[in-house]
Amino acid sequence: MESRKRHNYKNLKIWQLGLEIAQDISDLLLTFPNHERYDLSSQMSRCSVSMSSNIAEGSARTDKSFNNFIDISLGSSFELGTQLLIAHHRNYINQQTLINLEEKIAEFQKMTMGFQNGLNNQ
Repeated sequence: MESRKRHNYKNLKIWQLGLEIAQDISDLLLTFPNHERYDLSSQMSRCSVSMSSNIAEGSARTDKSFNNFIDISLGSSFELGTQLLIAHHRNYINQQTLINLEEKIAEFQKMTMGFQNGLNNQ
Protein backbone atom coordinates (compact mmCIF):
# COMPACT_ATOMS: atom_id res chain seq x y z
CA MET A 1 0.00 0.00 0.00
CA GLU A 2 1.38 3.39 -1.01
CA SER A 3 1.89 5.98 1.71
CA ARG A 4 -0.19 9.16 1.76
CA LYS A 5 2.74 11.52 2.25
CA ARG A 6 1.80 14.95 1.03
CA HIS A 7 4.01 17.73 -0.22
CA ASN A 8 3.58 21.33 0.85
CA TYR A 9 3.36 22.79 -2.65
CA LYS A 10 4.06 26.34 -1.45
CA ASN A 11 7.53 25.20 -0.37
CA LEU A 12 8.32 23.56 -3.71
CA LYS A 13 10.70 25.57 -5.89
CA ILE A 14 8.99 24.22 -9.00
CA TRP A 15 5.66 25.63 -7.83
CA GLN A 16 7.27 28.98 -7.00
CA LEU A 17 8.96 29.19 -10.41
CA GLY A 18 5.71 28.21 -12.13
CA LEU A 19 3.96 31.03 -10.31
CA GLU A 20 6.68 33.46 -11.40
CA ILE A 21 6.30 32.37 -15.03
CA ALA A 22 2.51 32.81 -14.79
CA GLN A 23 3.02 36.36 -13.55
CA ASP A 24 5.53 37.10 -16.33
CA ILE A 25 3.04 35.84 -18.91
CA SER A 26 0.20 37.83 -17.35
CA ASP A 27 2.30 41.02 -17.56
CA LEU A 28 3.32 40.21 -21.13
CA LEU A 29 -0.23 39.59 -22.30
CA LEU A 30 -1.17 43.17 -21.38
CA THR A 31 0.88 44.24 -24.41
CA PHE A 32 -0.81 41.88 -26.89
CA PRO A 33 -3.33 43.19 -29.43
CA ASN A 34 -6.96 43.12 -28.30
CA HIS A 35 -7.96 40.76 -31.10
CA GLU A 36 -5.81 38.04 -29.47
CA ARG A 37 -7.72 38.24 -26.17
CA TYR A 38 -9.80 35.12 -26.85
CA ASP A 39 -7.22 33.27 -28.92
CA LEU A 40 -3.49 33.14 -28.25
CA SER A 41 -3.60 35.29 -25.09
CA SER A 42 -6.21 33.06 -23.50
CA GLN A 43 -4.27 29.90 -24.34
CA MET A 44 -1.02 31.32 -22.99
CA SER A 45 -2.70 32.42 -19.80
CA ARG A 46 -4.29 29.00 -19.23
CA CYS A 47 -1.01 27.17 -19.87
CA SER A 48 1.00 29.34 -17.55
CA VAL A 49 -1.58 29.05 -14.77
CA SER A 50 -1.82 25.29 -15.31
CA MET A 51 1.89 24.79 -14.60
CA SER A 52 1.78 25.65 -10.91
CA SER A 53 -1.91 24.76 -10.46
CA ASN A 54 -1.31 21.12 -11.35
CA ILE A 55 1.63 20.93 -8.98
CA ALA A 56 -0.57 22.29 -6.20
CA GLU A 57 -3.44 19.92 -6.97
CA GLY A 58 -1.18 16.90 -7.31
CA SER A 59 0.62 17.63 -4.05
CA ALA A 60 -2.42 16.42 -2.11
CA ARG A 61 -2.31 13.01 -3.83
CA THR A 62 -0.17 9.93 -3.53
CA ASP A 63 3.23 10.14 -5.19
CA LYS A 64 1.98 7.94 -8.04
CA SER A 65 -0.97 10.24 -8.69
CA PHE A 66 1.20 13.34 -8.14
CA ASN A 67 3.40 12.06 -10.95
CA ASN A 68 0.47 12.36 -13.37
CA PHE A 69 -0.20 15.96 -12.33
CA ILE A 70 3.48 16.76 -12.86
CA ASP A 71 3.20 15.30 -16.38
CA ILE A 72 0.29 17.67 -17.06
CA SER A 73 2.28 20.59 -15.65
CA LEU A 74 5.24 19.74 -17.88
CA GLY A 75 2.95 19.40 -20.88
CA SER A 76 1.59 22.88 -20.21
CA SER A 77 5.13 24.26 -20.06
CA PHE A 78 5.98 22.78 -23.47
CA GLU A 79 2.70 24.09 -24.89
CA LEU A 80 3.53 27.56 -23.52
CA GLY A 81 6.94 27.39 -25.20
CA THR A 82 5.26 26.79 -28.55
CA GLN A 83 2.82 29.62 -27.98
CA LEU A 84 5.70 31.98 -27.22
CA LEU A 85 7.26 31.06 -30.56
CA ILE A 86 3.95 31.86 -32.27
CA ALA A 87 3.78 35.20 -30.42
CA HIS A 88 7.32 35.98 -31.56
CA HIS A 89 6.49 34.99 -35.14
CA ARG A 90 3.52 37.38 -35.02
CA ASN A 91 5.82 40.12 -33.70
CA TYR A 92 4.01 40.39 -30.36
CA ILE A 93 7.24 39.80 -28.44
CA ASN A 94 10.84 40.57 -29.28
CA GLN A 95 13.75 38.13 -29.44
CA GLN A 96 15.11 39.01 -25.99
CA THR A 97 11.74 38.53 -24.29
CA LEU A 98 11.40 35.18 -26.05
CA ILE A 99 14.87 34.08 -24.92
CA ASN A 100 14.28 35.18 -21.32
CA LEU A 101 10.99 33.30 -21.07
CA GLU A 102 12.34 30.22 -22.85
CA GLU A 103 15.22 30.08 -20.36
CA LYS A 104 12.82 30.31 -17.42
CA ILE A 105 10.59 27.61 -18.88
CA ALA A 106 13.60 25.37 -19.57
CA GLU A 107 14.70 25.79 -15.95
CA PHE A 108 11.17 24.93 -14.79
CA GLN A 109 11.20 21.81 -16.97
CA LYS A 110 14.63 20.71 -15.75
CA MET A 111 13.73 21.22 -12.08
CA THR A 112 10.32 19.58 -12.50
CA MET A 113 11.73 16.52 -14.24
CA GLY A 114 14.33 16.22 -11.48
CA PHE A 115 11.62 16.42 -8.84
CA GLN A 116 9.57 13.84 -10.74
CA ASN A 117 12.55 11.50 -10.92
CA GLY A 118 12.88 11.80 -7.15
CA LEU A 119 9.22 10.83 -6.71
CA ASN A 120 9.69 7.81 -8.95
CA ASN A 121 12.76 6.63 -7.02
CA GLN A 122 11.12 6.65 -3.60
